[in-house]
This record gives sequence, structure tokens and C-alpha cells, in this order.
Amino acid sequence: MVTSGDTIVIIEDDHNISDLVALYLRREGFRVIQADRAEEGLEQVQDAGPKLVIVDIGLPGQFDGFDVCRKIRAEQDLALIMLTARDDEVDRVLGLELGADDYITKPFSPREMVARVRAILRRTSDRTPPRAPVVLIGDTAVDTARREVRKGDGIVALTSREFDLLAFLATNRGLALSRRQLLDGVWGEGWYGDERTVDVHVRQLRKKLGDDLPLATVWGVGYRLA
Repeated sequence: MVTSGDTIVIIEDDHNISDLVALYLRREGFRVIQADRAEEGLEQVQDAGPKLVIVDIGLPGQFDGFDVCRKIRAEQDLALIMLTARDDEVDRVLGLELGADDYITKPFSPREMVARVRAILRRTSDRTPPRAPVVLIGDTAVDTARREVRKGDGIVALTSREFDLLAFLATNRGLALSRRQLLDGVWGEGWYGDERTVDVHVRQLRKKLGDDLPLATVWGVGYRLA
């Protein structure tokens, strides 16, 4: 169900694409704000408090879509969809590493875009927290109530998706989970994206938590937190 608070910001310099996506989203009841430059788009994100941002990678000017993604992820926990005219794996991986929830290559179907937006927002609103309030993994504490990960005396900075993935693995310790199971449990059933996004987020968790994280690759299956 779309509410009056379901605002989406589109940052896209191609007005034809921006207007078409905005038209379909508004038909579904979303409030849509459009910007064609990174700086303007970031101002709209600050002012409007959207639930989701759609940003094109190839923005003109000093800052591109990757810069916008970095800036948003450093300051806010918002759903992000990245658009690009390039079907390049390097771009997809970089976008996912920066915290994008989905990655769509042009040309695309506006109806598919709306479906992906709904899937991401549904997953965000329907997400249920793990049962245990604090899960200990060696000297790392996963606090699901505070949505914090503490290692020793410090807090480890994780994106929202990285935290959800770690919490899901922690509450299913010892189980070999496939990428599809991880996508269904963390991203939500019906998620349209590439299964390799799991690998990207696992790599980020290993990088941030180091060798103390007993996260094993189960070849041919997925991952298991020992």
C-alpha cells in the first residue's frame, strides 16, 4: 500500500526517461520529485526525506551517480536504485559495493521499474528483526535492537543491507544457506536483482570484520556462518 509519505527522488539528466518513470510512479500513488543534477538531487533528498532514490550513474557535472550513492550512504539509510546505459559488470559490482539495493540497465520497462520499487519498499517495511536481541560472534556483538555491530570497544560501520545480511546469517548459524535463501531472507521474496549481490555484500562483511568473522563459502551452495 502506498501512503502519502512514500516519496521517491529521481536524479536523471535525460528528461524523457525521468518523466516516463515519474509518470508511472505517480500513477501508482507515489509522490515523485525530479532532479537532473547530482547537487540538486542531494538537496532534494535532504529536504524531502524520501523512502527511495533512483539515480543515474552518468550524471553530468562534477559529481556522478556513484558520488551521489556514496554521499547518501554516508548520511542516510535509504533504498537506492542505480540506472546506467552501460551493461558493465564492474559498474554493477561498484554500485552494489557502495550500497545500492538494485541496478537497472537502460533501456528498461517502466512497469518493471515500478515492480522493483514496490519490491524494495515492501522488503524494507516488512522486514522482521531476528529473534535474539544480541548475537555474539567471537568478540563481535550483533545488536539487533540498536542495529549496531560492536567489535571490542568500537562500532563497525555497516550499511543497512550489510547489517541485515550479518544478522540473518547469525540467527541461522551452522546452516549452509544458498544465495537464493539469503536473498529471500534479507532482500525479500520476489526480489528481481542479480544473485551476485550476495557475494558483493559478503565480501564487504569480510573486509570490515576481518578474520574474526567465521563466514565460510560453501562451494556450489552459498555461505555458512560457523
